[in-house]
Amino acid sequence: MPAASTDLRKELNGAEEDGPEHDARIFGEVTDLFLSNVGRLGESQIAAVDGVLAHLVGRVEAETVIQLSEALSAIDRAPVQTVRRLAFHEQPRVAAPVLRSSACLSDADLLEIVKSRSQQHLLAICLRKTLNEALTDALMRFGDVNVSNALAHNTGACFSECGYATLVGRAEKDEGLAEKLGVRLDIPGNLLRELLGKVADVVRARFLTASRPVARPKIQTAAGPSAAPRNKIDYTQAHDEVVALNRTGKLNDSTVNRFAVRGEYTYVVAAIALKADVKVEAIEPLLDPDRVYGLIVACKAARLTWSTTTMIVRNRPNCPPSTDRELEQCVAIYETLLLSVAQWTIRWGSDQLLARKGELVAASGR
Repeated sequence: MPAASTDLRKELNGAEEDGPEHDARIFGEVTDLFLSNVGRLGESQIAAVDGVLAHLVGRVEAETVIQLSEALSAIDRAPVQTVRRLAFHEQPRVAAPVLRSSACLSDADLLEIVKSRSQQHLLAICLRKTLNEALTDALMRFGDVNVSNALAHNTGACFSECGYATLVGRAEKDEGLAEKLGVRLDIPGNLLRELLGKVADVVRARFLTASRPVARPKIQTAAGPSAAPRNKIDYTQAHDEVVALNRTGKLNDSTVNRFAVRGEYTYVVAAIALKADVKVEAIEPLLDPDRVYGLIVACKAARLTWSTTTMIVRNRPNCPPSTDRELEQCVAIYETLLLSVAQWTIRWGSDQLLARKGELVAASGR
C-alpha cells in the first residue's frame, strides 16, 4: 500500500496537465484500493488515501463521487478530510449520504454546513440517528417547513425548550407537523397543552388516538423476537355485569378504580366503553403501551377522575411503568380537554378504528 500510494501521488501531481480522465482514473483506483482493504489499513495508509481522495473530490464528476459518499457513510475509519469534503460538496446528492450517517463529521462541521449550504443538505442532516439541541436549534433557524417536519419525525433529535416552542408555534399552520409533535415522547407537558389548544379538532384527534413510537412487550419465537400478540378476549360477561351495575347506579368511579387495582381489565375496558358510549373493540387497543394518550381521552370521556385514570394507566397488563414525562403529558391531556372534546375525540377514533377493521375484513374476503 505505501508504494502504491507513492505512485498515485506522483500521478496526481500531473493531474492538472492530464485533465478529467486522469483524475477519474486515479479517483477510481484509490477508491477501490481503500474499500477493498479498509479493514487492514493502518492510520498512515488511511491518511495517504485521504490526501489523494480529498484533493480529487471536487474535480471528479458528481455521479462518480456519490458512490464514494455512500460507501464512506457507513465506515467508522473513513478518511476524515475526504468525508468532510463530501459533506460540504455543493451537490446535495453527493453530500447527503455522509450527512445522514457518517460518524466522522463533528458537530462543528455540521453546524457550519447548516449555516452555509442548501435546504437539501439540512434535510439530510435531519435524518441522523441523533441530533443535539444546538444542531436542532440551528436547523430550525435556517431550515424551511420540510426541515421542521423532518426534525419532528426524528425520535433521536433533542430539542431545547425554545426549540420545542418554535415547533409548536409553526404547528398551528402545519397539520403534518402538529401530528408529528403530538406523538413525540419527549414533548414537555406545558407545550403539549399549548399544542392541544392550537390545532383543529380532527388534527388533535388523530395524534391523541394514534400509536406512539414506544417499545412493545416482546416474546421470543423460533423465528426471533416479535411483538406479543393480544389474546382474543370475550367481554360478554364483563359487559353484562357493568351494564347491571350501571342500572343500579353502582358503576361509579370507585368501582372502576377497584377493577383497575385488582387487575380486572376486562371489566375496566367494558366500563370505560359503556360510560364513554363506544364499542369495547375501540377501548381494548388503548391498553397497549403506545396508546396511552387514547386511554387518557377515553377515561376523560367516561367522566372518570384523574385518580382513577392514573390507577388504570399504572396497572395496565404487560406495560412498563410510565415515565415521569409520560405522566406529565397525560396530565396535560386530561386537564386540557373539555369533556365534550374528549367524548367527540374518542368517538371519532372509534369510528376510524372500526372503519379500518371493516376494510380489512372486506379485503380478506375478496
